[in-house]
Amino acid sequence: MEELLDVYVRYLVAEKNLSPLTLRNYRSDLSHFARYIEDEEGVPVLEADRAMARRYLGTLKDSGMATASLTRKVSTIRSFYRFLVREGKIESTPLTGIVAPKREQKLPTILSKDDLEALIESADETTPAGLRNRAMLEMMYASGVRLSEIVGLNLRSIDLGERTIVVRGKGNKERMVLLGEPAEKTLRRYLSEGRPELVTGAEEALFVNRDGNRLSGRSVQKMVRKHSLKAGLESHVWPHLLRHSFATHLLDGGAELRVVQELLGHASAQTTQIYTHVTAARQRETLRDALGQAREKLIRDLDDSAKRRGEARARKRSVNG
Repeated sequence: MEELLDVYVRYLVAEKNLSPLTLRNYRSDLSHFARYIEDEEGVPVLEADRAMARRYLGTLKDSGMATASLTRKVSTIRSFYRFLVREGKIESTPLTGIVAPKREQKLPTILSKDDLEALIESADETTPAGLRNRAMLEMMYASGVRLSEIVGLNLRSIDLGERTIVVRGKGNKERMVLLGEPAEKTLRRYLSEGRPELVTGAEEALFVNRDGNRLSGRSVQKMVRKHSLKAGLESHVWPHLLRHSFATHLLDGGAELRVVQELLGHASAQTTQIYTHVTAARQRETLRDALGQAREKLIRDLDDSAKRRGEARARKRSVNG
């Protein structure tokens, strides 16, 4: 099995260009599956059949494994066996007919525009680090880039004249995203006043720490959390939340789904589709609020009308008396 895994991982590196973390997860999932097949079913992995695969997945489900993790394992094992079929190691995959459980669709949380403004304004523009933090917060919301993408940006990635950024996303794919005027102005100030105070050498990274080296993803997460607390935001805020907010606000403003998909770097429109559900949910909430307010106003108007009629009757009785 280890030899098969080594060959498969080399294939993934060469053909799929997957990250080290993803490769490690693949190997872990497949090793766990292989141990079950060999220890519990008593056969080599190459001789596993559909019933064995079903029993394995059943044990995972019975153990309380989350649906998302179970779905990932099915996908990983299926891909591995398809590779073995292509390599001529086996004739067919034992996962034929096995359907992965559907993931529960959870709508992403977003920040309101007021919360985003408070978050960005919380950065202190009188210090180099503050200028850097504000530029990063502006860019993450204005362009919808991922955490890994923003820390991977280099100086040559930016064209301020055109207000464009070239980012390297998942699968090492490049795409171009746009900057708005506020983000461009903030970034210009960081480059002229903030970054020169932080960098002493020939560092190519756009965003650097106080030692002049490329900022890490963990540092950005801490920075976002620090500024959310400083801004007095009640909800937990993390970098990807700005990406969710970017996409939802674009759709709220009438942007086409295809355009948002391209800006986010999603390979499939189905991935972007989740934000249309967020927009629809927000519209329903707004409608419920409006209907609730209208109902309350109607009740107040009816009460006022009844009160006026009562007062009119009282005056009439007083005059007649």
